[in-house]
Amino acid sequence: MSEPTDIDSNDDEAFAEATLTQAIENQIENDEPPAARATLNKLTLVGYEREDILNLMAHVLAIEIDAMLAEDRPFNGEWYEAALRALPELPPEADQGDE
Repeated sequence: MSEPTDIDSNDDEAFAEATLTQAIENQIENDEPPAARATLNKLTLVGYEREDILNLMAHVLAIEIDAMLAEDRPFNGEWYEAALRALPELPPEADQGDE
């Protein structure tokens, strides 16, 4: 049997990225939370490409999901919306906590 390779890791990373991006697309389409569509509109107006915007938003979602898992707590929608609205400035990952 062969040992795990970087290919497996790359496949997992690509799957996670695609899943997060699809979640962001769903949020925009459903206008839930409203900050998702507002962030897309704001960053589009200042010249960001849609793919870059989705990547930024997916990064914010990933930070919140990581924090949920690490802290064994529910999704912090208030922090998430504030972090989306602050884009293109990315939140410090360690400073995410219970605001």
